[in-house]
Amino acid sequence: MYTPAEVRALTPVRSSVENLAKQPDLRDVFLCHAWDDRKGAAKELHDLLESCGVSVWFSEKDVGLGMPLLRTIDKGLANSRIGIVLVTPALLRRLPTEGIADKELSALLAGDRLIPIVHETTYEALREVSPLLGSRSGLNTLEEPMTDVAAKLAELVAL
Repeated sequence: MYTPAEVRALTPVRSSVENLAKQPDLRDVFLCHAWDDRKGAAKELHDLLESCGVSVWFSEKDVGLGMPLLRTIDKGLANSRIGIVLVTPALLRRLPTEGIADKELSALLAGDRLIPIVHETTYEALREVSPLLGSRSGLNTLEEPMTDVAAKLAELVAL
């Protein structure tokens, strides 16, 4: 069940998903995460989403050896219906260094296709590092388990 606040926050994202449904070969979700989370929380969320039937662009599987990293990420962003940002303490440490996650976040903030997933941190901590991302409503694993977050995301992108 969605809370009323989640319904208000996620309705524009759902509209974007429906509008993009006409374009073939798009991934459902682009998963932005900190490098430090690639084998932990990001992998867990990726696996849960895929088990729900969601196609996920995930750097750990979509960037092959010898591929140009930034160009591959750019194509992943362009070919995904929505973006989710897994906000963890590691991401909050990485964003000020203006690395790859910061570049992904900049691109995702440009539209109504972004959902922050706050995990093992708080929105208050997020707003201190990224007021723009912190102003977006999203989902929080302190309020519900990652399995429920993945199920909500799967329902959101289902066509």
